[in-house]
Amino acid sequence: MDFIRKIGRNEIVKITTPVLITWYDGKSRLCGDFRAFNSYTKANRNPIPRIPHALEKLAKAKYITKMVCMKGFQNNGVKPNSMKLLRIICHVGIYEYTRMPFGIKQSRRITAKTSIK
Repeated sequence: MDFIRKIGRNEIVKITTPVLITWYDGKSRLCGDFRAFNSYTKANRNPIPRIPHALEKLAKAKYITKMVCMKGFQNNGVKPNSMKLLRIICHVGIYEYTRMPFGIKQSRRITAKTSIK
């Protein structure tokens, strides 16, 4: 799992947010509840590009790659100083995200912005 890493036992942890999600097929996924984190972050005011604009830029592209939309947020890295704010805890340890997790207020706009570049 390159989108999350386990942190050391001796590190001081102030913020952790565990949420266990059960999918329709019975599989479980450990996620973070970032509502408190989102209340302290500034809203990203970049507009999401309109489809005609995105298609226009795509037409000029030299290379086109396929991106898995279900994991689109995880295509974006997290700055090292932000990782300590994006932690989850479970019975096997404390983890921090190294890639953009779901649930962050800015995730959707950042993902849209980087996918158009």
